[in-house]
Amino acid sequence: MRRRLLLQWPLALAAAQVCAQGTQRAQGAQVVVVAQFGALPAPERVRKVFAAGPPAGVLVAALAPGKLIGWPQTLGGDARAFLGPQLRGLPHTGRLSGRGSTVPLEALLQLAPDLVLDAGTADATYVSGVRRVSEQTGLPTVLIQGRIADHAAQLREVGRLLGVAEHGERLAAQAQAAIDLAAQVRASVAPHQRPRVYYGRGADGLETGLAGSINVELLDFCAGRNVAADAGQGSLTRVSLEQLLAWNPEVIVTQDAAFARRVRTDPLWRGIAAVQAQRVHCAPTLPFGWLDGPPGVNRLIGVRWLLERLHPAHPALRTLEPFNEAVRRFYQSFYGASLAPQEVQRLLDGI
Repeated sequence: MRRRLLLQWPLALAAAQVCAQGTQRAQGAQVVVVAQFGALPAPERVRKVFAAGPPAGVLVAALAPGKLIGWPQTLGGDARAFLGPQLRGLPHTGRLSGRGSTVPLEALLQLAPDLVLDAGTADATYVSGVRRVSEQTGLPTVLIQGRIADHAAQLREVGRLLGVAEHGERLAAQAQAAIDLAAQVRASVAPHQRPRVYYGRGADGLETGLAGSINVELLDFCAGRNVAADAGQGSLTRVSLEQLLAWNPEVIVTQDAAFARRVRTDPLWRGIAAVQAQRVHCAPTLPFGWLDGPPGVNRLIGVRWLLERLHPAHPALRTLEPFNEAVRRFYQSFYGASLAPQEVQRLLDGI
């Protein structure tokens, strides 16, 4: 998702100013509402929420599972098995935002949501889309900022909007702990000492994100250096194996298990430092990706996972609860899923 905050654009600026009047807290508070159109219902009157895209779907699912109308993305049975009962059987409703929009406004009206919510980093195109939906349907629409550093404020603010402020505060505290942990590691590891990391997407691993891409923002957030940043600013891009050999990353991370298996044994990849050092790591993807897919609050559990792979000996990681317990607690809090120890281990093993 290419969404950059362009508040200099008149429409976005006006929308943000309107939202700030209603959402600004004490001085220094973080305002994450980028755009708001239409009169929002009182929080206690919000009973049905349409999530415009996958990050918003995960956000609403974590905060108010009983209010989410359906999933913007298609979820298979393997993903649904890692969701709680309220979320497991929700239908696929389709998405309004981003590439691949599948929901006609007539279908949206038939669902009769009390609120349409989108989440992510927001550029003028997305703000315009939120406004268009509201003007053509009469439904209140809200666009929430959603970079990884915004997730605590995002959970707190949307929890308030949906009438679940206390739950939002609890989830925000967990999010803030992950954000603070990453900040602690970044503060103690000098930029030149951070490992060079490549995030390989897709079956061949040759899609990645450029500097500034929300899809790979965890790399820098967790005190790594995205090797693809050398190719400039942007979003997702295709690269060649020759380019990757030139970058010679020290760590390769992916969410594609088939690619991870292949790169460990393929002679063409053997010359890369990460392969030689056996630092090729595959993150879990159920029910949602830990690094990406979507770039939402689902990535909060991926923060510690990635920190432990980039900085396994860092002192900040030694005093934390066992990682398997952290995974179990996260899935219970965010997805309403009670995982047995063997299910957690199966998730981590990629089975």
